[in-house]
Amino acid sequence: MVTVDPWHALADPTRRKVFARVARGPCSVTEIARDLPVSRPAVSQHLRVLLDAQLVDVQQRGRERLYQPRLSGLEVLRRDLESYWSQTLSTFKEVAEQSYEPDTSPTEGASR
Repeated sequence: MVTVDPWHALADPTRRKVFARVARGPCSVTEIARDLPVSRPAVSQHLRVLLDAQLVDVQQRGRERLYQPRLSGLEVLRRDLESYWSQTLSTFKEVAEQSYEPDTSPTEGASR
């Protein structure tokens, strides 16, 4: 099995919709296809990519295969986003500190 980058897997808008449906709770290909304007084979292909990206798991229940989010795969995305956010805040702080000029004008009501 080849592992697909989770960001690449979620780059496709239809695949994001498939993933969003899976994130709401365990569901089958038929249930996902019912909510989207794509065929069951297309949903299966999208789920294969999400499986390869380790973003979903599948369980056999009787004759059905139910898909659900894989928390460890989501953790990778969360860590990446947290890193980007932390870096953005640090950069903003540096820019703000570099451009800060203290107000040296007298305040109103100050005695003369």
